[in-house]
Amino acid sequence: MDKKVRSASRLHGEVTPPGDKSISHRAAILNSIALGRATVRNFLAADDCLSTLGCLRALGVDFTVSTGDSPTLDITGVGTRGFKEPEDVLNAGNSGTTLRLFAGLLAAQPFLSIMTGDASLRSRPLGRVVAPLKEMGAQIWGRDRDNHAPVAIRGGNLHGITYSLPVASAQLKSALLLAGLSAEGPTVLREPAQSRDHTERMLRAMGARLESEAAWLSLSPLTAALAPLSLNVPGDISSAAYWLVAAAVHPEARVRVTNVGVNPTRTGILDVLQDMGAKLRLENERQEGGEPVADIVVESSELRAVTVKGEIVPRLIDEVPVLAVAACLARGTTTIEDVGELRVKESDRIKNTVQELSRLGGRLEELPQGMIIHGARKLNGAVVSSHGDHRLAMMLAVAGSVARGETVIHDAGAVDISYPAFWRDMERLCSS
Repeated sequence: MDKKVRSASRLHGEVTPPGDKSISHRAAILNSIALGRATVRNFLAADDCLSTLGCLRALGVDFTVSTGDSPTLDITGVGTRGFKEPEDVLNAGNSGTTLRLFAGLLAAQPFLSIMTGDASLRSRPLGRVVAPLKEMGAQIWGRDRDNHAPVAIRGGNLHGITYSLPVASAQLKSALLLAGLSAEGPTVLREPAQSRDHTERMLRAMGARLESEAAWLSLSPLTAALAPLSLNVPGDISSAAYWLVAAAVHPEARVRVTNVGVNPTRTGILDVLQDMGAKLRLENERQEGGEPVADIVVESSELRAVTVKGEIVPRLIDEVPVLAVAACLARGTTTIEDVGELRVKESDRIKNTVQELSRLGGRLEELPQGMIIHGARKLNGAVVSSHGDHRLAMMLAVAGSVARGETVIHDAGAVDISYPAFWRDMERLCSS
């Protein structure tokens, strides 16, 4: 669908983002291999997480999902050996998390599975996941030398390995940990920088023996079944980021974003916005289900340019497109480096961010691993495209809310992948 966005006279109000996508995926997958029933409140019932549930149902897992503003997943785990061989190809849709985590999950199962996805997902390489899983003893056949989906997996007897991840990737790390639960001997992983740690937190809470020190993780194979874990999923900071940037760049704004997960492996966007001079503060800080949670208040701000690179990148990789909007309106020149992973997301987010914000009047330069953004420029309405990428659709909506004139976003329905209520929430903030 197309969506028209006009500059809002002000942004005021309170918004609660949907449940965290990363945590929702993991809560479903890890509880499926526990023994017993769990209740996951505020589960993100958006397209990507529904793809995960569809694959679990095909493997014989029983669950129900209630509908409404705060969906609840009730799921009964079957243990690490309780899956049934699927009767058909498992479809991960547009979800890279589903495809990669299930590769690790299925590598330990004593049957053949075939996984595929939509055209976008089939274009994303799987080699980084396939290589270490083969080293652990799984048989995996992907399409071409980069192991694109469709991918066939025949699991079986695995052995633990010591492995240095080539990039800081929570999806790769989680896939190997899922396989390591059923391997013989420990699985020891080293990350070049810390990526989001939701999998580790959940595994520890469910009884797995997982030790960590600096950049190293060591997982022992299970000696008893994982215990089911009921939890309230905090709001997704990646979804909250659109409102944080929108409020910071708008000349008349004060927005409170409630119930946001502020896991320190995910809060790079908060650090960068504060470095840029954003009037941002955390209130009502607390713990829920082993995850830190807070309300975040942001007001209109005078932003300045920054340099983003190195170890902070894994902590804000999904927020780079909307951060580019903030940089377009900040004083000075912002440089974003070390984000080459964005080229193999749902779209080439480096190329498409530069292209679409340039249509709106931004001055951006594309780099092989990032971008340069010359700020303090006015944005003007234009016809733009999300390229079917949910994060670009929401980024362009934020840009349109401060651009002069009307912005038309093609394929704006892509927001359903992670934030089905996005347009409703935006309308409410703009009309408050």
